[in-house]
Amino acid sequence: MTVTTDKPESAPTDSPRALARARRRQAALRFWRQYRTHRAGLVGLAVLAVIALLALTAPLLVGADSQSVTNAPGGPMEAPSGKFPLGTDQFGRSLLALMLWGTRVSLTVGLLAAFLSVAIGTLIGITAGHFKGWYATVIMRVTDWFLVMPTLVLAIALATVLSRSIWTTILAIGVTTWPTTARLVRAQTLSVESRPYIERSRALGGGHGHIMSRHVLPNVMPLVLAQTTLVISTAILTEATLAFLGLSDPTIVSWGGLLQDAREAGAVSSGNWWYLAPPGLAIAVVALAFTLCGRAIESVLNPKLGVSR
Repeated sequence: MTVTTDKPESAPTDSPRALARARRRQAALRFWRQYRTHRAGLVGLAVLAVIALLALTAPLLVGADSQSVTNAPGGPMEAPSGKFPLGTDQFGRSLLALMLWGTRVSLTVGLLAAFLSVAIGTLIGITAGHFKGWYATVIMRVTDWFLVMPTLVLAIALATVLSRSIWTTILAIGVTTWPTTARLVRAQTLSVESRPYIERSRALGGGHGHIMSRHVLPNVMPLVLAQTTLVISTAILTEATLAFLGLSDPTIVSWGGLLQDAREAGAVSSGNWWYLAPPGLAIAVVALAFTLCGRAIESVLNPKLGVSR
């Protein structure tokens, strides 16, 4: 007599974490396929990749001694030449080397200030949209006050009160540029919390922290990502303005600081264009590149915007 035994079905080999990673990988691939259809976004991304590479390799390309005033290799205010492609500053230092060092500072300030700004705006926007009531009323009136006040004036006032350092610049930009993000995130939070699954989560005992972190935050992150790229360009421009006004750390080389040095050296009146043009063009190019990337990300995440390609 033949005895047959039923073999139990094999359990699925994929764990929930593996499935989640696979879904995130597929979502990233879909995002990249849609992003690369935007020519302007690709141009901006390529420009940022080149600038980031130059910033990372600056110590290898020019060396730390290129910032020294006492050991400057050239004469003051030399015009561009084979030895100095962008000329020299008022101390005889190579402007090309200073530009490369300034890339590190400008990108660092822009990224960290934008992260601080977006973090504050996201926190305020989610909590104001979730709790509503008197808390939302008070916090949004404060947000409106920051929106009405000129951001640059607030940043100048804060940078004047605190000590001059790169962290003061980051703090001054971060705590004055968050209101726009807060408004956008609050509107998206109100939209998310009106959906049926939020009510089901509350009925099943989900607390405030669970709803905001597990349901609301993942749904507002695409908006936050797009807003971050746009805030970075604003932060870089604001940093350059503060440095130009002499409110940043004078011992750190940045693009805005180079413009301030050129103004103090009389480059405008003497017609030394090579002292003014490279930092100004660098600021404009980086700000434009981040803006192009931000618009492309917005178009991918929200096709209804109709951003041109």
